[in-house]
Amino acid sequence: MILFAAQESSALPTLAETQAVAAEVHEDLQQLKPNSILESIKAWAPGLLSVTYRLAIAALIIFIGSRIAIYISHFLKKTFDRMGMDLSLSKFLISLANAITYAIVIFMALEKIGVPSASIIALLGSATLAIGLSLQSSLANFAGGILILVMRPFGIHDYIICEGTEGTVQNIGLVYTTLVTIDNRKITIPNGSLSNAVITNVTAQPKRRVDLTVGIGYTSDLKKAKEILNQIYANDPLILKEDGITVYVDQLADSSVILGARGWTNTTDYWTVRWRILEQIKLKFDQAGIEIPFNQLDVNVKNASVNEKKS
Repeated sequence: MILFAAQESSALPTLAETQAVAAEVHEDLQQLKPNSILESIKAWAPGLLSVTYRLAIAALIIFIGSRIAIYISHFLKKTFDRMGMDLSLSKFLISLANAITYAIVIFMALEKIGVPSASIIALLGSATLAIGLSLQSSLANFAGGILILVMRPFGIHDYIICEGTEGTVQNIGLVYTTLVTIDNRKITIPNGSLSNAVITNVTAQPKRRVDLTVGIGYTSDLKKAKEILNQIYANDPLILKEDGITVYVDQLADSSVILGARGWTNTTDYWTVRWRILEQIKLKFDQAGIEIPFNQLDVNVKNASVNEKKS
């Protein structure tokens, strides 16, 4: 009995506290009226309307800006196509124009929302500096790619020679240029080094001159050899006769007379003509009995010393 009484007396304060809290909640509910809710909403309404208005204007700016960017892209594409601009350069300029347009649009939208323009500029500057420091070599290649696309020392499908590397240009990117060699190997060259190197563009001109030299013996008929060379060039169907053919004595060497011959052909036919003329020179000179000297070693064996030893 004593234990039960003690438990009952300890539970009474808890019940009293609960009743007090319930009374306070009841008073708060009595004070909460629709008028006070409406007054709170009215107090918040200007801020909500201002934020909604700013967001709507920012969304409208982004929508109109994206349409303007699309229009600029189409306009530039048509303009560059009429100008006959290189495809790689036109794509780069269109992408650059799109990036600038969208950057301006986003800048205007953020400023309309309430983001300070100074903060946006500071953020962009910090990001640009960090990216620049981490991508120094890539930026050098990027700058080299822009120089190549603008200055155009070569184009796609040109055959170039650069510091011991040669091949047909397959692609000119913003960072790398891709070549394909005659035996179908793919070579990738950074634009940074390519823009600072000496480049020989073999196919830049529509015509190339086929220069060949050949040596004949001093006892061979010089005039006949010159006549044969002239006939070989004149009879080749891919030699451009209107540009003239020249046959001359280039050098009086130690063991041969060096003859030279020149004729023009289309750049695309250069190697075909060169190989064919070289073959014809050998065949025609052999038929005419004209010697083409070559290095040889004569070995003379003396038997006198051997006979003396035997005796």
